[in-house]
Amino acid sequence: MQGHGQAQPVKPPPSTGLLVFLRVFFVVISVCSFGLLGWTMMLRLALVTRKSLDWGLFVATLAAEILGLVLLGTEGGDEIHTPGGWLGLALLLGSLVVVISYYLSADIRHFHQLSYPTAGYAQHQQGPAPVYGYPQQQSPYNSATGPHTPVPPSTPIPQTGTPTPTPPPQPQRPAPARIDQVRAELDELSDYLRKHEDGR
Repeated sequence: MQGHGQAQPVKPPPSTGLLVFLRVFFVVISVCSFGLLGWTMMLRLALVTRKSLDWGLFVATLAAEILGLVLLGTEGGDEIHTPGGWLGLALLLGSLVVVISYYLSADIRHFHQLSYPTAGYAQHQQGPAPVYGYPQQQSPYNSATGPHTPVPPSTPIPQTGTPTPTPPPQPQRPAPARIDQVRAELDELSDYLRKHEDGR
């Protein structure tokens, strides 16, 4: 009989201090190089997460930085005179801002999920958070058994004594009584204000 084998041990995530140091280090080298080394952040992220999206963003970042460098290289002197040079500079600096924000959010999210792997599963099992003021319906599903229906008891519960008849509920008087009272008070106030204006 073949089983699934032993579960692979989960590798603990690096310490928080090391993670913060690496994030700061990659952001600093990218900013100090004016975006020329922004691809290093995306390379580290792709190696850590191993997601195809991050690998694609790494290639896109590298291509954007090379294109920006080529556009800046078309300028002959020390100053930027052509629209291509400005476009190259905007491409480098704009991609730097986008890459830093994406790198930090994705890196933090990845290591948070490694630290708390069951947080998302437990929240999924509990269902959505209740909305204030609205009653929540009970789900017909149980996390352990799946769909279920209530089972009536097999033996009836014996009743002691004679049942007393329950009087029918009295219909509540709707809100018009309160509305009439407010209307009367508003009429009195209106009369008072008219008399007060006439007195002037």
